[in-house]
Amino acid sequence: MDDSAQTEPRVAADSTIADGLEAMVSDYETRVPTEYTTDSWTPFAEALTTAADVSEDDAATEAEVADAKTELQTAASGLEPLQSTFATITNDTFWNDTDGNPIYSQGGGVFKFGDTYYWYGVHYTGAEYYRDNPTRKYDGDVRFVSIPVYSSQDLVNWTFENEVATTSTSLGSLGGNLGSAGWVGRLGVAYNENTGKYVLPVQMWHPTHDHGVLFLQGDSPTGDFTFGNFQRQVVNSPTTGTGDQTVFTDEDGQDYLIFSNREGRSRAFVSKLRSSDSLYAEPAVEIGRHGDGREGNAMFKLDGEYFMCASDLHGWNTSVNYCLESTQGSVQGDYSDYFTMPGTEMDYSHVTQTGFFVTVEGTEQDTVLYAGDRWADFAWNGIGYNQWVPITDEGDGPQFHSVSQWEFNATTGEWRVGPDNNYILNPDVQADRIIVSNVVGWSRTGSGGVGNVEGGANGSRFALHVNNGSGARQEMEVPAGTYTLGLYTKGSGQVTVTGADGRAHVLNVPSSSGWTERELTGIELPAGTATV
Repeated sequence: MDDSAQTEPRVAADSTIADGLEAMVSDYETRVPTEYTTDSWTPFAEALTTAADVSEDDAATEAEVADAKTELQTAASGLEPLQSTFATITNDTFWNDTDGNPIYSQGGGVFKFGDTYYWYGVHYTGAEYYRDNPTRKYDGDVRFVSIPVYSSQDLVNWTFENEVATTSTSLGSLGGNLGSAGWVGRLGVAYNENTGKYVLPVQMWHPTHDHGVLFLQGDSPTGDFTFGNFQRQVVNSPTTGTGDQTVFTDEDGQDYLIFSNREGRSRAFVSKLRSSDSLYAEPAVEIGRHGDGREGNAMFKLDGEYFMCASDLHGWNTSVNYCLESTQGSVQGDYSDYFTMPGTEMDYSHVTQTGFFVTVEGTEQDTVLYAGDRWADFAWNGIGYNQWVPITDEGDGPQFHSVSQWEFNATTGEWRVGPDNNYILNPDVQADRIIVSNVVGWSRTGSGGVGNVEGGANGSRFALHVNNGSGARQEMEVPAGTYTLGLYTKGSGQVTVTGADGRAHVLNVPSSSGWTERELTGIELPAGTATV
Protein backbone atom coordinates (compact mmCIF):
# COMPACT_ATOMS: atom_id res chain seq x y z
CA MET A 1 0.00 0.00 0.00
CA ASP A 2 1.28 3.46 -0.88
CA ASP A 3 2.24 5.32 2.33
CA SER A 4 1.08 8.58 0.77
CA ALA A 5 -2.46 7.23 0.71
CA GLN A 6 -2.64 6.55 4.48
CA THR A 7 -4.92 8.77 6.61
CA GLU A 8 -5.36 9.28 10.35
CA PRO A 9 -8.92 10.05 11.48
CA ARG A 10 -9.10 13.21 13.62
CA VAL A 11 -12.06 14.46 15.57
CA ALA A 12 -11.82 18.14 16.47
CA ALA A 13 -12.51 19.19 20.05
CA ASP A 14 -15.93 20.65 20.74
CA SER A 15 -16.11 24.41 21.10
CA THR A 16 -16.59 24.50 24.89
CA ILE A 17 -13.40 22.53 25.58
CA ALA A 18 -11.46 24.70 23.15
CA ASP A 19 -12.96 27.83 24.74
CA GLY A 20 -11.69 26.64 28.13
CA LEU A 21 -8.14 26.41 26.79
CA GLU A 22 -8.43 29.77 25.07
CA ALA A 23 -9.58 31.39 28.34
CA MET A 24 -6.67 29.78 30.20
CA VAL A 25 -4.15 31.02 27.63
CA SER A 26 -5.63 34.52 27.77
CA ASP A 27 -5.32 34.55 31.56
CA TYR A 28 -1.73 33.30 31.68
CA GLU A 29 -0.62 35.73 28.99
CA THR A 30 -1.07 38.46 31.61
CA ARG A 31 1.83 37.07 33.70
CA VAL A 32 4.98 39.24 33.63
CA PRO A 33 8.27 37.32 33.18
CA THR A 34 10.33 39.75 35.31
CA GLU A 35 8.18 38.89 38.34
CA TYR A 36 9.29 35.24 38.41
CA THR A 37 12.51 33.27 38.66
CA THR A 38 14.07 32.33 35.32
CA ASP A 39 14.09 28.62 36.17
CA SER A 40 10.34 28.61 36.75
CA TRP A 41 9.46 30.98 33.90
CA THR A 42 11.23 29.06 31.12
CA PRO A 43 9.10 25.87 31.21
CA PHE A 44 5.98 27.97 31.76
CA ALA A 45 6.69 30.10 28.68
CA GLU A 46 7.20 26.98 26.56
CA ALA A 47 3.94 25.45 27.77
CA LEU A 48 2.12 28.74 27.15
CA THR A 49 3.38 28.91 23.56
CA THR A 50 2.29 25.31 22.91
CA ALA A 51 -1.13 25.91 24.46
CA ALA A 52 -1.63 29.07 22.40
CA ASP A 53 -0.85 27.14 19.22
CA VAL A 54 -3.31 24.39 20.12
CA SER A 55 -6.03 26.90 21.02
CA GLU A 56 -5.69 28.48 17.57
CA ASP A 57 -5.82 25.13 15.78
CA ASP A 58 -9.42 24.46 14.73
CA ALA A 59 -8.51 20.83 13.99
CA ALA A 60 -7.03 20.13 17.44
CA THR A 61 -8.51 17.03 19.03
CA GLU A 62 -10.02 16.83 22.52
CA ALA A 63 -6.97 14.87 23.67
CA GLU A 64 -4.63 17.53 22.34
CA VAL A 65 -6.61 20.30 24.02
CA ALA A 66 -6.65 18.40 27.32
CA ASP A 67 -2.90 17.74 27.14
CA ALA A 68 -2.20 21.40 26.43
CA LYS A 69 -4.35 22.50 29.37
CA THR A 70 -2.69 20.00 31.69
CA GLU A 71 0.86 20.93 30.67
CA LEU A 72 0.16 24.65 30.94
CA GLN A 73 -1.54 24.30 34.30
CA THR A 74 1.30 22.13 35.62
CA ALA A 75 3.94 24.60 34.44
CA ALA A 76 1.99 27.50 35.98
CA SER A 77 1.84 25.73 39.33
CA GLY A 78 5.63 25.81 39.37
CA LEU A 79 5.92 29.57 38.87
CA GLU A 80 8.00 31.03 41.70
CA PRO A 81 7.59 34.77 42.35
CA LEU A 82 10.76 36.76 42.93
CA GLN A 83 9.03 38.66 45.72
CA SER A 84 6.44 37.54 48.24
CA THR A 85 4.65 39.21 51.10
CA PHE A 86 2.67 38.36 54.21
CA ALA A 87 -1.07 38.98 54.12
CA THR A 88 -3.35 39.16 57.16
CA ILE A 89 -6.12 36.69 57.99
CA THR A 90 -8.55 38.03 60.59
CA ASN A 91 -11.02 35.61 62.12
CA ASP A 92 -14.16 36.24 64.17
CA THR A 93 -15.58 38.52 61.51
CA PHE A 94 -17.60 38.19 58.31
CA TRP A 95 -15.35 38.20 55.26
CA ASN A 96 -15.79 40.22 52.07
CA ASP A 97 -14.37 39.73 48.60
CA THR A 98 -12.09 42.25 46.89
CA ASP A 99 -15.12 44.25 45.72
CA GLY A 100 -16.41 44.56 49.28
CA ASN A 101 -19.28 42.10 48.81
CA PRO A 102 -20.03 39.31 51.30
CA ILE A 103 -18.29 35.97 50.78
CA TYR A 104 -20.92 33.23 51.00
CA SER A 105 -19.12 29.90 50.88
CA GLN A 106 -20.06 27.01 53.17
CA GLY A 107 -19.02 23.37 53.12
CA GLY A 108 -16.67 23.54 50.14
CA GLY A 109 -12.94 23.62 49.56
CA VAL A 110 -9.95 25.50 48.14
CA PHE A 111 -8.10 23.98 45.19
CA LYS A 112 -5.01 25.17 43.37
CA PHE A 113 -5.12 25.00 39.59
CA GLY A 114 -1.98 26.42 38.03
CA ASP A 115 -0.73 29.35 40.10
CA THR A 116 -4.16 30.33 41.40
CA TYR A 117 -6.28 29.14 44.31
CA TYR A 118 -10.01 28.70 43.74
CA TRP A 119 -12.51 28.59 46.58
CA TYR A 120 -15.83 26.83 46.00
CA GLY A 121 -18.69 26.54 48.47
CA VAL A 122 -22.45 26.88 48.81
CA HIS A 123 -24.46 30.06 49.27
CA TYR A 124 -27.50 29.45 51.48
CA THR A 125 -30.27 31.94 52.28
CA GLY A 126 -29.61 31.45 55.99
CA ALA A 127 -26.11 32.86 55.56
CA GLU A 128 -27.61 36.18 54.52
CA TYR A 129 -29.98 36.24 57.50
CA TYR A 130 -27.26 35.35 59.98
CA ARG A 131 -24.89 37.97 58.65
CA ASP A 132 -27.62 40.61 58.98
CA ASN A 133 -28.35 39.56 62.56
CA PRO A 134 -25.85 37.17 64.20
CA THR A 135 -27.54 37.33 67.62
CA ARG A 136 -29.92 34.43 67.08
CA LYS A 137 -30.29 31.00 65.49
CA TYR A 138 -32.13 30.46 62.21
CA ASP A 139 -33.23 26.86 62.70
CA GLY A 140 -31.81 25.21 59.63
CA ASP A 141 -32.51 27.65 56.82
CA VAL A 142 -30.29 26.00 54.22
CA ARG A 143 -32.18 26.80 51.04
CA PHE A 144 -29.76 26.57 48.13
CA VAL A 145 -28.90 29.75 46.23
CA SER A 146 -25.76 28.93 44.25
CA ILE A 147 -22.22 27.56 44.20
CA PRO A 148 -19.93 30.59 43.93
CA VAL A 149 -16.22 30.47 43.09
CA TYR A 150 -13.59 32.96 44.23
CA SER A 151 -9.95 33.22 43.13
CA SER A 152 -6.81 34.27 45.00
CA GLN A 153 -3.04 34.31 44.66
CA ASP A 154 -2.35 34.67 48.39
CA LEU A 155 -5.21 32.74 50.09
CA VAL A 156 -6.28 35.96 51.80
CA ASN A 157 -7.69 38.34 49.19
CA TRP A 158 -10.51 36.67 47.27
CA THR A 159 -12.05 37.87 44.00
CA PHE A 160 -15.55 36.74 43.06
CA GLU A 161 -15.49 35.01 39.66
CA ASN A 162 -18.82 33.37 39.00
CA GLU A 163 -21.69 31.28 40.27
CA VAL A 164 -20.70 27.98 38.64
CA ALA A 165 -24.09 26.44 39.52
CA THR A 166 -27.44 27.98 40.46
CA THR A 167 -31.01 26.90 41.12
CA SER A 168 -31.52 26.79 37.34
CA THR A 169 -28.63 24.38 36.71
CA SER A 170 -30.13 21.39 34.90
CA LEU A 171 -29.96 17.89 36.33
CA GLY A 172 -29.69 16.51 32.82
CA SER A 173 -31.11 13.05 32.29
CA LEU A 174 -32.43 12.98 35.87
CA GLY A 175 -34.88 15.76 35.14
CA GLY A 176 -35.42 18.98 37.02
CA ASN A 177 -32.81 21.41 38.28
CA LEU A 178 -30.85 22.22 41.45
CA GLY A 179 -33.63 24.51 42.60
CA SER A 180 -35.88 21.47 43.05
CA ALA A 181 -33.36 19.65 45.29
CA GLY A 182 -34.04 19.37 49.01
CA TRP A 183 -30.36 19.66 49.96
CA VAL A 184 -27.18 20.70 48.16
CA GLY A 185 -23.90 20.86 50.09
CA ARG A 186 -20.42 19.54 50.96
CA LEU A 187 -18.42 19.68 47.77
CA GLY A 188 -14.99 19.83 46.17
CA VAL A 189 -13.43 20.16 42.71
CA ALA A 190 -11.00 17.92 40.82
CA TYR A 191 -9.19 18.44 37.53
CA ASN A 192 -9.22 15.49 35.16
CA GLU A 193 -6.09 15.27 32.97
CA ASN A 194 -7.74 12.97 30.43
CA THR A 195 -10.71 15.18 29.63
CA GLY A 196 -9.31 18.60 30.57
CA LYS A 197 -12.46 19.21 32.60
CA TYR A 198 -13.01 20.39 36.17
CA VAL A 199 -15.35 18.08 38.05
CA LEU A 200 -17.40 19.13 41.08
CA PRO A 201 -18.87 16.33 43.23
CA VAL A 202 -21.52 17.65 45.62
CA GLN A 203 -24.00 16.03 47.98
CA MET A 204 -27.57 16.20 46.81
CA TRP A 205 -30.86 15.01 48.13
CA HIS A 206 -33.76 15.25 45.73
CA PRO A 207 -37.32 14.14 46.55
CA THR A 208 -37.46 12.32 43.22
CA HIS A 209 -33.90 11.09 42.79
CA ASP A 210 -32.90 10.03 46.35
CA HIS A 211 -29.66 10.86 48.17
CA GLY A 212 -26.43 10.69 46.21
CA VAL A 213 -23.36 12.43 44.82
CA LEU A 214 -24.04 14.81 41.97
CA PHE A 215 -21.12 15.33 39.58
CA LEU A 216 -21.02 18.65 37.73
CA GLN A 217 -18.30 19.53 35.23
CA GLY A 218 -16.90 22.60 33.50
CA ASP A 219 -14.21 23.54 30.98
CA SER A 220 -12.56 26.16 33.19
CA PRO A 221 -12.32 26.65 36.97
CA THR A 222 -14.64 29.64 36.82
CA GLY A 223 -17.06 28.84 33.98
CA ASP A 224 -20.57 27.43 34.24
CA PHE A 225 -20.71 23.79 35.37
CA THR A 226 -23.20 21.36 33.89
CA PHE A 227 -24.60 17.93 34.73
CA GLY A 228 -22.15 15.04 34.44
CA ASN A 229 -23.47 12.14 36.52
CA PHE A 230 -25.46 11.22 39.62
CA GLN A 231 -24.25 8.34 41.80
CA ARG A 232 -26.71 7.21 44.44
CA GLN A 233 -24.37 4.94 46.35
CA VAL A 234 -20.65 4.32 46.51
CA VAL A 235 -19.79 0.62 46.56
CA ASN A 236 -18.88 -0.59 50.10
CA SER A 237 -20.78 2.24 51.77
CA PRO A 238 -23.86 0.89 53.58
CA THR A 239 -26.09 3.85 52.63
CA THR A 240 -27.08 5.89 49.62
CA GLY A 241 -25.54 9.32 49.56
CA THR A 242 -22.77 10.42 51.93
CA GLY A 243 -22.73 11.71 55.50
CA ASP A 244 -20.30 14.53 54.83
CA GLN A 245 -17.74 14.71 52.05
CA THR A 246 -14.77 16.62 50.66
CA VAL A 247 -12.33 16.15 47.77
CA PHE A 248 -8.64 15.42 48.40
CA THR A 249 -6.05 15.63 45.61
CA ASP A 250 -2.79 13.77 46.24
CA GLU A 251 0.62 14.94 45.04
CA ASP A 252 0.45 12.59 42.05
CA GLY A 253 -2.76 14.27 40.85
CA GLN A 254 -5.09 11.41 41.83
CA ASP A 255 -8.35 12.69 43.30
CA TYR A 256 -10.31 11.07 46.11
CA LEU A 257 -13.71 11.48 47.71
CA ILE A 258 -13.43 11.56 51.52
CA PHE A 259 -16.74 10.78 53.20
CA SER A 260 -18.76 8.99 55.85
CA ASN A 261 -21.88 6.89 55.48
CA ARG A 262 -25.03 8.98 55.57
CA GLU A 263 -27.02 7.25 58.32
CA GLY A 264 -25.08 7.07 61.57
CA ARG A 265 -21.86 8.41 59.98
CA SER A 266 -19.84 5.92 61.99
CA ARG A 267 -17.58 4.82 59.12
CA ALA A 268 -14.95 6.90 57.30
CA PHE A 269 -14.15 6.10 53.65
CA VAL A 270 -11.68 7.02 50.93
CA SER A 271 -12.82 6.47 47.35
CA LYS A 272 -10.87 7.15 44.14
CA LEU A 273 -12.55 9.29 41.54
CA ARG A 274 -12.55 7.41 38.25
CA SER A 275 -9.36 8.28 36.38
CA SER A 276 -10.95 8.41 32.94
CA ASP A 277 -13.32 11.31 33.69
CA SER A 278 -13.64 11.82 37.51
CA LEU A 279 -17.42 11.45 37.16
CA TYR A 280 -17.75 8.38 39.38
CA ALA A 281 -16.50 7.34 42.83
CA GLU A 282 -14.91 3.88 42.71
CA PRO A 283 -15.46 1.25 45.46
CA ALA A 284 -14.60 2.84 48.80
CA VAL A 285 -11.99 1.73 51.31
CA GLU A 286 -12.97 2.06 54.95
CA ILE A 287 -10.21 3.75 56.99
CA GLY A 288 -11.89 4.29 60.36
CA ARG A 289 -14.95 3.62 62.46
CA HIS A 290 -16.49 5.18 65.56
CA GLY A 291 -19.82 4.30 67.07
CA ASP A 292 -20.79 7.87 67.99
CA GLY A 293 -20.47 9.02 64.40
CA ARG A 294 -18.29 11.74 62.89
CA GLU A 295 -19.02 14.50 60.37
CA GLY A 296 -17.13 17.20 58.50
CA ASN A 297 -14.80 14.54 57.06
CA ALA A 298 -11.74 16.08 55.38
CA MET A 299 -8.17 15.04 54.58
CA PHE A 300 -4.72 16.63 54.40
CA LYS A 301 -1.17 15.38 53.94
CA LEU A 302 1.74 16.60 56.06
CA ASP A 303 5.32 15.31 56.03
CA GLY A 304 4.38 12.23 54.02
CA GLU A 305 1.49 11.13 56.25
CA TYR A 306 -2.23 11.33 55.52
CA PHE A 307 -4.65 12.65 58.13
CA MET A 308 -8.42 12.39 57.97
CA CYS A 309 -10.15 14.61 60.53
CA ALA A 310 -13.77 15.08 61.49
CA SER A 311 -15.93 16.53 64.24
CA ASP A 312 -18.62 15.43 66.66
CA LEU A 313 -21.95 14.46 65.17
CA HIS A 314 -24.18 17.19 66.57
CA GLY A 315 -25.24 19.39 63.71
CA TRP A 316 -23.01 22.14 62.30
CA ASN A 317 -21.59 22.80 65.73
CA THR A 318 -18.27 23.30 67.47
CA SER A 319 -16.02 20.34 68.17
CA VAL A 320 -12.48 19.17 68.69
CA ASN A 321 -10.91 17.60 65.61
CA TYR A 322 -10.85 13.81 65.76
CA CYS A 323 -8.15 12.53 63.41
CA LEU A 324 -6.95 9.30 61.86
CA GLU A 325 -3.31 9.04 60.74
CA SER A 326 -2.07 6.73 58.02
CA THR A 327 0.32 4.11 59.35
CA GLN A 328 1.66 2.93 55.99
CA GLY A 329 1.99 6.24 54.15
CA SER A 330 -0.84 5.17 51.84
CA VAL A 331 -4.05 7.12 51.34
CA GLN A 332 -6.09 3.91 51.17
CA GLY A 333 -3.95 1.90 53.58
CA ASP A 334 -4.24 1.32 57.31
CA TYR A 335 -4.87 4.14 59.75
CA SER A 336 -4.53 4.69 63.48
CA ASP A 337 -7.45 4.94 65.87
CA TYR A 338 -9.06 8.34 66.31
CA PHE A 339 -7.10 10.87 68.37
CA THR A 340 -7.78 14.51 69.24
CA MET A 341 -5.59 16.97 67.33
CA PRO A 342 -3.57 18.96 69.89
CA GLY A 343 -4.67 22.58 70.11
CA THR A 344 -8.33 21.96 69.28
CA GLU A 345 -9.43 21.07 72.80
CA MET A 346 -9.04 24.54 74.42
CA ASP A 347 -11.75 26.25 72.38
CA TYR A 348 -13.20 23.45 70.25
CA SER A 349 -11.21 24.27 67.11
CA HIS A 350 -11.63 28.04 67.43
CA VAL A 351 -15.37 27.56 67.88
CA THR A 352 -15.89 25.70 64.60
CA GLN A 353 -16.68 22.40 62.98
CA THR A 354 -14.22 20.77 60.58
CA GLY A 355 -14.64 22.24 57.11
CA PHE A 356 -11.66 21.45 54.89
CA PHE A 357 -7.87 21.74 54.69
CA VAL A 358 -5.48 23.44 52.28
CA THR A 359 -1.87 22.23 52.16
CA VAL A 360 0.64 24.86 51.05
CA GLU A 361 4.02 23.50 50.04
CA GLY A 362 6.06 26.65 50.49
CA THR A 363 9.62 27.43 49.50
CA GLU A 364 10.54 27.62 53.20
CA GLN A 365 8.06 25.33 54.95
CA ASP A 366 4.85 23.38 54.52
CA THR A 367 1.79 24.72 56.30
CA VAL A 368 -1.72 23.32 56.37
CA LEU A 369 -4.60 25.77 56.57
CA TYR A 370 -7.51 24.52 58.63
CA ALA A 371 -10.75 26.00 57.31
CA GLY A 372 -13.29 25.80 60.10
CA ASP A 373 -17.00 26.13 59.51
CA ARG A 374 -19.03 28.34 61.86
CA TRP A 375 -22.77 28.57 61.42
CA ALA A 376 -26.02 29.66 63.06
CA ASP A 377 -27.84 26.40 62.37
CA PHE A 378 -28.45 24.70 65.77
CA ALA A 379 -25.51 26.58 67.21
CA TRP A 380 -25.38 30.41 67.16
CA ASN A 381 -21.61 30.18 67.40
CA GLY A 382 -20.48 33.77 66.99
CA ILE A 383 -19.39 36.14 64.26
CA GLY A 384 -18.09 34.91 60.89
CA TYR A 385 -18.71 31.71 58.96
CA ASN A 386 -15.12 30.99 57.93
CA GLN A 387 -12.36 30.65 60.53
CA TRP A 388 -8.94 29.75 59.14
CA VAL A 389 -5.92 28.87 61.29
CA PRO A 390 -2.51 27.28 60.61
CA ILE A 391 -1.56 23.67 61.32
CA THR A 392 2.11 22.74 61.49
CA ASP A 393 4.15 19.67 62.35
CA GLU A 394 5.84 20.29 65.68
CA GLY A 395 7.87 17.08 65.53
CA ASP A 396 5.30 14.68 66.94
CA GLY A 397 2.36 15.32 64.64
CA PRO A 398 0.05 18.14 63.59
CA GLN A 399 -0.51 21.08 65.95
CA PHE A 400 -3.57 23.33 65.67
CA HIS A 401 -2.82 27.00 66.36
CA SER A 402 -5.97 28.77 67.52
CA VAL A 403 -5.39 32.41 66.59
CA SER A 404 -7.86 35.19 65.92
CA GLN A 405 -5.45 37.05 63.64
CA TRP A 406 -2.36 35.84 61.80
CA GLU A 407 -0.20 36.67 58.81
CA PHE A 408 0.56 34.18 56.04
CA ASN A 409 2.98 34.05 53.13
CA ALA A 410 1.50 31.75 50.49
CA THR A 411 4.81 31.55 48.59
CA THR A 412 7.15 30.61 51.43
CA GLY A 413 4.52 28.84 53.56
CA GLU A 414 5.59 30.88 56.60
CA TRP A 415 3.14 32.31 59.12
CA ARG A 416 3.24 34.51 62.21
CA VAL A 417 0.77 35.76 64.79
CA GLY A 418 -0.90 39.06 63.89
CA PRO A 419 -0.57 42.22 65.98
CA ASP A 420 -4.29 42.23 66.89
CA ASN A 421 -4.47 38.57 67.90
CA ASN A 422 -6.50 37.80 71.02
CA TYR A 423 -4.39 35.40 73.07
CA ILE A 424 -7.35 34.45 75.25
CA LEU A 425 -9.14 31.38 73.87
CA ASN A 426 -12.92 31.01 73.96
CA PRO A 427 -13.19 34.68 75.00
CA ASP A 428 -16.93 34.91 74.28
CA VAL A 429 -17.58 31.63 76.12
CA GLN A 430 -19.50 30.27 73.12
CA ALA A 431 -17.52 27.13 72.33
CA ASP A 432 -19.48 24.86 74.68
CA ARG A 433 -22.76 25.42 72.78
CA ILE A 434 -24.84 24.69 75.91
CA ILE A 435 -24.98 25.74 79.56
CA VAL A 436 -22.15 24.01 81.44
CA SER A 437 -20.59 24.18 84.90
CA ASN A 438 -17.03 23.92 83.55
CA VAL A 439 -16.35 26.23 80.61
CA VAL A 440 -13.92 24.81 78.05
CA GLY A 441 -10.55 26.58 78.04
CA TRP A 442 -11.05 27.95 81.55
CA SER A 443 -10.21 26.23 84.86
CA ARG A 444 -12.11 26.93 88.09
CA THR A 445 -10.56 28.40 91.22
CA GLY A 446 -12.08 28.86 94.68
CA SER A 447 -15.15 27.22 96.16
CA GLY A 448 -17.95 28.96 94.32
CA GLY A 449 -19.58 28.21 91.01
CA VAL A 450 -18.23 29.10 87.58
CA GLY A 451 -20.10 28.51 84.35
CA ASN A 452 -21.75 30.20 81.42
CA VAL A 453 -25.12 31.92 81.28
CA GLU A 454 -27.40 32.95 78.44
CA GLY A 455 -27.18 36.53 77.24
CA GLY A 456 -23.74 38.01 76.72
CA ALA A 457 -22.67 41.51 75.76
CA ASN A 458 -23.44 42.93 72.31
CA GLY A 459 -25.91 40.17 71.49
CA SER A 460 -23.49 37.27 72.03
CA ARG A 461 -25.10 34.05 73.15
CA PHE A 462 -23.26 33.41 76.43
CA ALA A 463 -21.27 35.13 79.16
CA LEU A 464 -18.89 33.80 81.81
CA HIS A 465 -20.55 33.75 85.24
CA VAL A 466 -18.36 33.78 88.34
CA ASN A 467 -19.95 33.59 91.80
CA ASN A 468 -18.55 35.12 94.98
CA GLY A 469 -15.60 33.18 96.35
CA SER A 470 -14.74 31.63 93.02
CA GLY A 471 -12.80 32.40 89.89
CA ALA A 472 -11.77 31.27 86.43
CA ARG A 473 -8.27 31.26 85.00
CA GLN A 474 -6.54 30.59 81.68
CA GLU A 475 -2.85 30.26 80.81
CA MET A 476 -1.40 31.22 77.43
CA GLU A 477 1.98 31.58 75.77
CA VAL A 478 2.76 35.14 74.71
CA PRO A 479 5.75 36.91 73.15
CA ALA A 480 7.29 39.82 75.01
CA GLY A 481 5.33 43.01 74.44
CA THR A 482 2.82 45.56 75.66
CA TYR A 483 -0.75 44.30 75.89
CA THR A 484 -4.26 45.57 76.50
CA LEU A 485 -6.95 43.69 78.40
CA GLY A 486 -10.48 44.49 77.22
CA LEU A 487 -13.78 43.08 78.41
CA TYR A 488 -17.46 43.78 79.15
CA THR A 489 -18.73 43.21 82.68
CA LYS A 490 -21.88 43.19 84.83
CA GLY A 491 -21.60 43.10 88.60
CA SER A 492 -18.25 43.62 90.31
CA GLY A 493 -14.98 41.77 90.69
CA GLN A 494 -11.34 41.76 89.74
CA VAL A 495 -9.34 40.61 86.73
CA THR A 496 -5.60 39.94 87.05
CA VAL A 497 -3.00 39.37 84.33
CA THR A 498 0.17 37.78 85.65
CA GLY A 499 3.27 37.53 83.47
CA ALA A 500 5.97 34.87 83.42
CA ASP A 501 8.01 37.13 85.73
CA GLY A 502 5.32 36.89 88.43
CA ARG A 503 4.28 40.53 88.16
CA ALA A 504 0.52 41.03 88.48
CA HIS A 505 -1.49 43.63 86.58
CA VAL A 506 -4.86 44.21 88.24
CA LEU A 507 -8.12 45.59 86.87
CA ASN A 508 -10.66 46.33 89.60
CA VAL A 509 -14.20 46.12 88.24
CA PRO A 510 -16.74 48.39 89.97
CA SER A 511 -20.33 47.28 90.25
CA SER A 512 -22.67 47.82 87.31
CA SER A 513 -26.16 46.56 86.54
CA GLY A 514 -25.71 46.59 82.77
CA TRP A 515 -22.92 45.58 80.41
CA THR A 516 -20.05 48.06 80.66
CA GLU A 517 -16.84 48.09 78.65
CA ARG A 518 -13.64 47.88 80.74
CA GLU A 519 -10.00 48.17 79.74
CA LEU A 520 -6.54 47.85 81.25
CA THR A 521 -3.76 49.18 79.03
CA GLY A 522 0.02 49.18 79.12
CA ILE A 523 0.44 45.63 80.37
CA GLU A 524 4.14 44.82 79.97
CA LEU A 525 4.64 41.06 79.66
CA PRO A 526 7.85 39.09 79.14
CA ALA A 527 7.90 36.12 76.77
CA GLY A 528 6.48 32.99 78.35
CA THR A 529 3.33 31.88 80.13
CA ALA A 530 0.83 34.56 81.09
CA THR A 531 -2.17 33.87 83.31
CA VAL A 532 -5.51 35.70 83.20
